Amino acid sequence: MPTNTESESRKLLGRLRDTMAEDAAGQARLDKITHLTADSMGTEVCSIYLFRDPETLELCATQGLKPEAVHQTRMKLGEGLVGRVARTGKTINAADAPSERGFRYMPETGEEIYSSFLGVPIQRLGSKLGVLVVQSKQARQFTADEVYALEVVAMVLAEMTELGAFVGEGAALKARHSQSMLFRGGTGQEGAAMGHVWLHEARVVVTNPVADDPDKELKRLHDAVDKLRVSVDEMLAGASAGLAGDGDQVQVLEAYRMFANSKGWMRRMEEDIARGLSAEAAVEKEQSTARARMSQVNDAYLRERLHDLDDLSNRLLRILTGQGRQTGAELPENPILIARNIGPGELLEYNRKLKGVVLEEGSVGSHAAIVARALAIPLIIHAERITNEALNGDLILVDGDQGVVHLRPDDSVVSAFRDKMAMQAKAQERYSSIRDTPCVTADGVRIQLHMNAGLMADLPSLDGSGAEGVGLFRTELQFLVRNQMPKRTELAELYKRVLDAAHGKRVIFRTLDIGSDKVLPYMKTLDEPNPALGWRAIRVALDRPGVMRMQLQALVRAAAGRPLSLMFPFIAQYEEYARARDEVEKVLARERRLGHPVPEKLEVGTMLETPSLAFASRRFFEEVEFLSIGGNDLKQFFFAADRENELVRRRYDTLNVSFLSFIEDIVKRCESTGTPLSFCGEDAGRPVEALVLAAIGLRSLSMRPASVGPVKSLLMRYSLKEVRDVIEEAKLRGEQSVRQAVMEYLRDNS
Repeated sequence: MPTNTESESRKLLGRLRDTMAEDAAGQARLDKITHLTADSMGTEVCSIYLFRDPETLELCATQGLKPEAVHQTRMKLGEGLVGRVARTGKTINAADAPSERGFRYMPETGEEIYSSFLGVPIQRLGSKLGVLVVQSKQARQFTADEVYALEVVAMVLAEMTELGAFVGEGAALKARHSQSMLFRGGTGQEGAAMGHVWLHEARVVVTNPVADDPDKELKRLHDAVDKLRVSVDEMLAGASAGLAGDGDQVQVLEAYRMFANSKGWMRRMEEDIARGLSAEAAVEKEQSTARARMSQVNDAYLRERLHDLDDLSNRLLRILTGQGRQTGAELPENPILIARNIGPGELLEYNRKLKGVVLEEGSVGSHAAIVARALAIPLIIHAERITNEALNGDLILVDGDQGVVHLRPDDSVVSAFRDKMAMQAKAQERYSSIRDTPCVTADGVRIQLHMNAGLMADLPSLDGSGAEGVGLFRTELQFLVRNQMPKRTELAELYKRVLDAAHGKRVIFRTLDIGSDKVLPYMKTLDEPNPALGWRAIRVALDRPGVMRMQLQALVRAAAGRPLSLMFPFIAQYEEYARARDEVEKVLARERRLGHPVPEKLEVGTMLETPSLAFASRRFFEEVEFLSIGGNDLKQFFFAADRENELVRRRYDTLNVSFLSFIEDIVKRCESTGTPLSFCGEDAGRPVEALVLAAIGLRSLSMRPASVGPVKSLLMRYSLKEVRDVIEEAKLRGEQSVRQAVMEYLRDNS
């Protein structure tokens, strides 16, 4: 039963709701809230501090401090007790505030006469909005009930801030979701796009944080939780039936169900309702607490469990509010997808409608990044907190080249961005004019340019980009976007359509490259300390040869007697290539026995992604029919710099002298054995890097379709011999990278 304190809380919340409903300016609302809160809690002071910018708090309203300090008193994050609450997201309850560590004396506010201090964070779903403070002359510790009451008021303040209830004077009182914002992230896929926000999971907005009838709200909560538990039980039952005894995944879902049935979680929400919150607000209050805990927890297992609770809260809020997934809703013009993270299947469901993607999480090698490259749309990863700030329909600019996102930009930024896009469009016109021209450098060297692909939707780019063939067709996407292993007949039909669409141009199919960051939904995951160096690609295939044989059979049948090129990923030593090649021969022999046609010409090559393979025996280079340097992986292993780690991946330059010397050694080995060699990866599609790679001997490059034009344009304008001379001179001078020397040469000869 509610206590007297809880009844007082309900009364206070009712007054707050009435204040929110009044037709008053934002400042007037804040002033009234501080008065109501101080009066209800029996304190001389109540103050509201809101963030002016991510590092600065501003006093926006007060009852008890000097009125002239409002909008004048500011402090940095972490400064004083208020700044400490804002930085840590934790409550401070001090009976003798001046003696507390970090106390800051602010004479302009008159606060030196107050002893006790209670400060609680104003935050919503992990988004820090400000600090709510009460103070009194009497040196006393605030009770647990008083702390709880102030936390509930802070939660309502957060909801009111979210709804734009405090628009008014002062930079900190601008309406949320109306300000221009800049986000810096990582580049998952280059390119630029201007469009409108489309949230993959639209944020639930709680419009009724305060309720009059606790019994009614409790019933709404219980009914919604019952529905949630049923849906979780159904999910677990379906998973148990379809996981073929995969105990680990079932255990994860069991833990998920345990949270859904948590009595502690339920009790806390019931207590919130008893104090005057609506069912939705009670759920969100507990969700915010879980989010705050998540940011403090280092243990991966506990973070994952708190993530489960966060996800359950989202599901519960959608049941309560009816604000479910946006199925059936209409995409805005030029939609740019915003999400915390997204799987490849979900991304492909949008079909080629999206102009760009921005993720809070993700990685350069993630499934989403692979699909974004296939769709030729810019992708930004690690754009922290953008899902909290963006609203459907907001104007948004995505600069994949710089890893920058402009949300609700002002006119000057929009104008500059339009100029950039116009310049890019003009360049594309120039590239289209040379689309069908062979790539021959100024000194007469022929360079072959191929494209990377992974979807049927990529194949139209083969003609449109001017690529001479597909240097890498990633076959894992067809496995990643399904909930179960594809059938051989399905794969054979897909590969046949790919070969048909290529119209006789060469397509190099890379066999299944899974593991590391590419985990099949229906495959048991391994907890490896360093998955990039673990059980992946050819290692999985050789340990589980059944899948590889099935895929090889599908490829042979798709060729139906036509030429076929196969490439094995992540070969580290000759023995792995020999075993994989032996599997090909077994498949060919079986197909002949069955009377099926075999390819009139079969080429079997490998990716060179590990430094060890560069030092393989001459026998390997003589036997393998072609090699493709996998630049992305090779560079991370060469420099011992994880390409998924933003702290280190940009430290090492492809044009570093030691890396180029290593590539040159590979070129020379291949020349000595007559082994065809190409370079495949992000660097092949960067014009300056492509020019240098060609200058040191690479004659075949494979890249995303959109890069073929820019690379060809630059290669055709310069002499490889002159560029080679520039590289050699930079080496003689002892420069660590040839980039500056090459860039100066290009500027001087443009």
